[in-house]
Amino acid sequence: NILFLSQVKLPPMMEIITAEQLMEYLGDYILDAKPKEISEIQRLNYEQNMSDAMAILHKLQTGLDVNVKFTGVRVFEYTPECIVFDLLDIPLYHGWLVDPQVADIVKAVGNCSYNQLVEKIISCKQSDNSELVSEGFVAEQFLNNTATQLTYHGLCELTSAVQEGELCVFFRNNHFSTMTKYKGQLYLLVTDQGFLTEEKVVWESLHNVDGDGNFCDSEFHLRPPSDPETVYRGQQDQIDQDYLMALSLQQEQQNQEINWEQIPEGISDLELAKKLQEEEDRRASQYYQEQEQAAAQVQVQGAASPASGRQSGSTERKRKEPREKEREKEKNSCVLL
Repeated sequence: NILFLSQVKLPPMMEIITAEQLMEYLGDYILDAKPKEISEIQRLNYEQNMSDAMAILHKLQTGLDVNVKFTGVRVFEYTPECIVFDLLDIPLYHGWLVDPQVADIVKAVGNCSYNQLVEKIISCKQSDNSELVSEGFVAEQFLNNTATQLTYHGLCELTSAVQEGELCVFFRNNHFSTMTKYKGQLYLLVTDQGFLTEEKVVWESLHNVDGDGNFCDSEFHLRPPSDPETVYRGQQDQIDQDYLMALSLQQEQQNQEINWEQIPEGISDLELAKKLQEEEDRRASQYYQEQEQAAAQVQVQGAASPASGRQSGSTERKRKEPREKEREKEKNSCVLL
């Protein structure tokens, strides 16, 4: 979304784009963005970063592995996936910060990343040292009290760090959002499918940690949704899709990686891109198959569960059929807002 709002241009009147086409646009942009006049060492370093980025480009369809640190809005533990943001020169932010004025939490969290802090909490709980046990309890309380992954200190730091008019990525609750700053206020691009028919709803303000922002149009004028009930149902569908995507991510780590030793030396950027695209298409196809299977399982469980409060009669099945057909048509596409 950031590239389409700034660098990459799509054909006129194009409203729907498939995941495969999207990856092609991004791959072409990475190849075209290669610097022209750089030293040999810089060129080799850039080409290595470009190869690493192309190798994980397919993960953009499911999710990237980023691990926040609680000391700064741009502080993340380094992972190979971070190369994508560096290579495309896209700033990555989060707002999950410790308030430096709360000394006991600062001590308990320290310079840990999220994963390290979880491991520390487990270790402290098993310790015989009462001080460590207490420290682990404080750290655990911090995670519980900031489960929305945004603190007011982090929000203040975000507002200060993001530049006016800057397009960047905001990471929160295992989601990436397009963020910008307009007249000193932060806004997130609205992408939930519940707003698919809300043509005037483009941005949502980020002014508190509770997530109840104000909706605006492309000119940042207030625009409440015309049909809140439709939006709510769409948001629930989005949650279901996110759940299915989370299931696919569990399988992603087990996927076979490209064997770089089999790639001949001196291969051109174009040939390398084609090989990576073939591998990416294979993984995307596997992902969609797994998603369909998981969706079928969720539907069967939902119909059989008494807790769902729904009847499994023919009336319910007839009501669901049109929606299932719509999902079948939209499963490989996304809408450009």
